[in-house]
Amino acid sequence: MKNIRKILIANRGEIACRIIKTAQRLGIKTVAVHSSVDEQAMFVAMADEAVQIGAPEASQSYLVADKIIAAAKRTGADAIHPGYGFLSENPEFTDLCAANDITFIGPSGDAMRAMALKGTAKQIMIDAGVPVVPGYHGEDQDLDTLQLEADSIGYPVLIKAVAGGGGKGMRTVENPLDLKSAVEAAAREGQNSFGNPKLLIEKLITRPRHIEVQVFGGPDGKAVHLLERDCSLQRRHQKVLEEAPAPGMTNEMRRIMGEAAVKAADAIAYKGAGTVEFIVDVAKGLREDAFYFMEMNTRLQVEHPVTEMITGVDLVEWQIRVAEGKPLPLSQDEILSHLKGHAFEARLYAEDPNNNFMPSIGKIGLFDPFMPLADGCRIDTGVQAGDHVTVYYDPMIAKLITWGADRACALAAMQNLVKETAVSGLATNRDFIAGAVAHPAFMKGDVHTGFIAEHEADLIPQQSIKAQDYAIGAAIIRAHRSSPASNDPWLIQDNFRMNLPNNEDFLFDGQDGERIKATRHHNTIRVLDQAFSIAAENLGCHKYRITLDGHTHTLIAEITDTCVTIIKECATIVPKRHASVHIGTDESDGPGTVTAPMPGKILEVKINNGESVERGDPILLMEAMKMEQTITAPRAGRVTSLTVKAGDLVGNNAVLCEITDPE
Repeated sequence: MKNIRKILIANRGEIACRIIKTAQRLGIKTVAVHSSVDEQAMFVAMADEAVQIGAPEASQSYLVADKIIAAAKRTGADAIHPGYGFLSENPEFTDLCAANDITFIGPSGDAMRAMALKGTAKQIMIDAGVPVVPGYHGEDQDLDTLQLEADSIGYPVLIKAVAGGGGKGMRTVENPLDLKSAVEAAAREGQNSFGNPKLLIEKLITRPRHIEVQVFGGPDGKAVHLLERDCSLQRRHQKVLEEAPAPGMTNEMRRIMGEAAVKAADAIAYKGAGTVEFIVDVAKGLREDAFYFMEMNTRLQVEHPVTEMITGVDLVEWQIRVAEGKPLPLSQDEILSHLKGHAFEARLYAEDPNNNFMPSIGKIGLFDPFMPLADGCRIDTGVQAGDHVTVYYDPMIAKLITWGADRACALAAMQNLVKETAVSGLATNRDFIAGAVAHPAFMKGDVHTGFIAEHEADLIPQQSIKAQDYAIGAAIIRAHRSSPASNDPWLIQDNFRMNLPNNEDFLFDGQDGERIKATRHHNTIRVLDQAFSIAAENLGCHKYRITLDGHTHTLIAEITDTCVTIIKECATIVPKRHASVHIGTDESDGPGTVTAPMPGKILEVKINNGESVERGDPILLMEAMKMEQTITAPRAGRVTSLTVKAGDLVGNNAVLCEITDPE
């Protein structure tokens, strides 16, 4: 046994902050490594020491094992915690740690190798007696072979990169005609994201639940489980809401799944924290004979806090303990006896649900992770107001976590926590989460991986800014201007004019590009031919008391030069302020301009200058935030000014080409 004295965290953001907190509680010193863009990040400030290791791109910093080992040696760190992502499941990195006499806080390289490739992992599970999904995991990757195997399995099938994860390298195929394009895209994503284009094919379960079991292997290679988590609510095959225990889970099914997960861990003499993920066919209900091994994550999971909340266990502390060669603190029976209550985790992302959950980047305006929290509530984050979400890393802002004596209590706590969490400055999924946790089907526990698609109209309503929203925006602007807190006498506008009406105009840009004028006269604001009796009081700290036609309520708002962000309990509304001077109103800024929706890399150009296109035709393929997306023509016409080529890096809103009227 050994006592770890100083841990270097080979990660960033929220998980780095999470590890530092436990290390500090245990009296262990910490070292942060960071890229140049993360120099002012929260985790860097929290650590005892920090070392810069390279440029913003992960391939030049967080993924460079030699730089991380050098930082550990330089600072005298005797252990490395990899967090999740980056090098956390890289067996060569564990070998490098061992070669330099540095303790790796995680499983062995051999265990990682056994689970790294999905096809190999499934064969190990078959040998261990763990049920697996029917599929093809062979070496022959010829398209004809894959076509025959898919035909034999029966459609629909799921194409998956063997080294994939997080939804990357995955494609659903409904019929044989779509297989070729799906195979090409999945292989390309597998190569780009994981350096491995090899694929496997699985039978697609049409009404699945994603239930995973937290396992923990002791120094002796014998594992226990810490119950299950339901992670079924997903978008793009990535988790959004997780809970523990799984709704509807019987004690008998929990026992059977837990034993299967322990078999999976024991088959590779697993040590430390790991998660065995199962797909459960609930077409005929939650049944003990309808769950199948999907994969094993040989690391700590993003959603580990829900397990901590119901078991009272600090999983990071257990990781450190096992790395030191110490036995697990609790037996299997003791763990089960400690089970208490229910917990939820919601991942707050900088992303736009109205644009297929595409990531958004920019400066965070409002966000207070240090606000007072109710009992049973927790926020894990690595950012605060003023920080930037960049193109280089995952766009998760925070994890909102709640606990309650039962599922209903935990869910009510989550509903309240989401309402109290204000974020501005960029698009987020906050309103989507608020709608999901209040949805009747979710509240009943009727969850499955197709939940979002099934209830899309309820969860992702079309954004519509109404006349009263512009009126509220105008009232908030005036309340802000008139407040002593503005500390600017030139902003105080009472509109007194000798012998002139006491009117004040506020200009906004409508959603269809038209200019909208809100006119205030005394306590009335008229906008879009509607009149509202309205008053707003600035309460400070971005809070405003609004009285609209006799109804008084409080909301949070942020005012910038370009917009007013109005944050209600379950809705965020952003009226855009109209600029007094328009720049670039020539024809190139018209609806025929095709721009990059975010910074990214051009993968393929599908059209040439001078060619004609119809609305919706693919123009090019680009990769942004590690996800592929196809850029299509916004209108019919002829392509001009196309200058980008495969391999080019483009910035946010960069002009890619123009679509002009055909000659």
